[in-house]
Amino acid sequence: MAVTPKCIIEPTALTVSNAIYYTVNKGLTIIDKVTVVNVTTFYAAITIYLVPFGIALSGTHRIIKALTIAPGETYEFSAIEGHVLNTGDSIQAFSDTASALSFRVSGREVAL
Repeated sequence: MAVTPKCIIEPTALTVSNAIYYTVNKGLTIIDKVTVVNVTTFYAAITIYLVPFGIALSGTHRIIKALTIAPGETYEFSAIEGHVLNTGDSIQAFSDTASALSFRVSGREVAL
């Protein structure tokens, strides 16, 4: 079993529509660190989902709901760290303000 630590979502500006930012291609992925930076001078909120393969997005998959990040603030999400995603599972997210939040996720991909 090979374990590869890596940045699974390179820093990216979140959109105002829910989008898939990462999907497990094969094996497992363990989330180690999720960081969001508000790069603007106004408040912005983030919502994050961990969605199982083949299941329609719903509120039951929401891990973070509309958490407000202050201007210039960096926030680390301990509520997500340690979650395991299986093949086909995805990380989805959006912000209430376009391009205000930079989203980065690191983890470990585990080949089975």
